[in-house]
Parts: sequence; C-alpha cells; structure tokens
Amino acid sequence: MIPAAFTYHRPKTLASALRLLETLGPDARVLAGGQSLLPMMKLRLASPPHLVDISRITTLQRIRKSPGRLRIGALATHWMLETAPVVRRLAPALAETASFIGDVQVRNLGTIGGSLAHADPAADYPATLLALDAEFELQDHRGSRVVVAHEFFRGLMTTALRPGELLTEIRLPVPARVGAAYLKMPNPASGFALAGVSAALAVDADGRCTMARVGITGVGPIAYRARAVEEAVVGREPTDDTLATAAAAAADGVEANADLFASAEYRRHLARVLTRRALVLARDRIRPRRQAARRAEPDAS
Repeated sequence: MIPAAFTYHRPKTLASALRLLETLGPDARVLAGGQSLLPMMKLRLASPPHLVDISRITTLQRIRKSPGRLRIGALATHWMLETAPVVRRLAPALAETASFIGDVQVRNLGTIGGSLAHADPAADYPATLLALDAEFELQDHRGSRVVVAHEFFRGLMTTALRPGELLTEIRLPVPARVGAAYLKMPNPASGFALAGVSAALAVDADGRCTMARVGITGVGPIAYRARAVEEAVVGREPTDDTLATAAAAAADGVEANADLFASAEYRRHLARVLTRRALVLARDRIRPRRQAARRAEPDAS
C-alpha cells in the first residue's frame, strides 16, 4: 500500500518546526528517521494530513559532553550512538544498546528521539535510559521543560510529550565507577526485544553496592524500573548469589505481554534470567575501572 495524501513540510530550524507544530496542531506528525512512522503510514495505520520533517535540523544531531553530563541531540542516529567515541567512553551501555537495534540500514536512519517519542513497548533504548537515570528535554514554542526517564513513559506508545512539543535532547549523568550492561532476547523476525534488561551498578571501596538501577523493556506495556531488584542489591556485596536472588523479583507485579511470539510467563522468565545476567555483567565491568584507578594512585610508602 501507499500512504494517504499529506502535505509535506521541511523546516530548517528548531524554531520554525515548533511554530509549524503550534499552527498545524493535531493534524501534524513529526518525521525524524521515519523507521516507525513511514511503515505505519504505508499500512494506513497512521494518516496524518501534515508531515513535519525535522531530519535536516542539524543542531539536534549533536553529541557532546558538558560538566557532569553527556548531552545527546534527539536526531542522533543509532549508528552515531553506536560509534561515537564520547558515547563509548562515557556511556558504553548506551552504545551497546544502539548496536542491538535493527540492522545497519535501520541504524543509519533511525534516531534516538524518534524511537523514544514512538514509545514502542519492545524498543531497546527505554531500558537503558531508565538504568542510566536519563533526563529528556522537551520544547514547544513557549519554552522547554525537563522530564526524568521514569516519568516520560506513560503507557502503550504514550509519553509525557504534550501537543506541539518536541523531544530535543537526552542528558545522561556520567558518574565514576559505574558498571552497566544491556542484554535482550530479540524477536527473531523484527529484532525488537521479547525482553530486554539494562543494569547499572556502583560499589564503594569495600565492595558494597551503593547504587543499582534496572530498566526492563519488552515485558510489560511500558518499560519500567525493577525497584524490588534494586532494593535487594543496594547495601550488599553483589555476589552471584545476591544478584540471582534479587533478579527473581524482576517481573513482580508486572502485567506481562502475551502474543504469538512469547507467552506472558515466558516473558517473565526472560526478565528474571536477563536481569541476573545483566547485573553480573554490570558488576564485572566495574572491576577493571577500580583496578585501573588503584594503579593510578601514587605510592604512599
């Protein structure tokens, strides 16, 4: 099939895009990389009268470091996040997550902002951005506001974005001595996550966990923080047994999805297994950093 007729707009600046969205109102849809919207339009699942293409707004493609933050423009592509040295250095779990998305063609066109705004319940980024404690900058023609990751995802393909707003930037803290990892079981046809888990851990000098965040996607109608898992890890030494016991709570209280590809119980099982593995990998990734830091300390003798 082909899309229904629409009027195409291609603003050159963020300000002009926001003015267009204000003027056109609910008749407009935003086009970023197009990897989600265009297939829906071809199937007539979406038929917007106006399409606002923001893909040429280069200011939204920037990836840069500011004091204590990694700042990612919403139009940064998956490939940019997978390969950018600053991302691989400061947020390696995000680069890892990007590498799991689709195929090379999809990663070259798809954008982090488009994926987040679409809020597919099986998308990869939400789990990692929850685990990395991200903030999202949202803008309209009146100004901007910041929403934390765990308040951004509201329901099935529903976010905190208001009419006329654009997601313009994702901000990540870059704390020292944190290990993080993302693992998923992909749908064999689409590559979307039947279940995906991102874990981030920090430990003190005695080896006890001082911070734990676990984000899970693909299991329920929205990505979520596994708070019971986090609470079971913080304050303890993250041994294999401790992490396995904590991971058993990964799907507690979650109304798991069920479809042709996986039952609800299988998704809950995947959540528990992947959470344990992600926690162990995140823990093990702290150790080389701690050892490097000790080697860098001057000899006190």
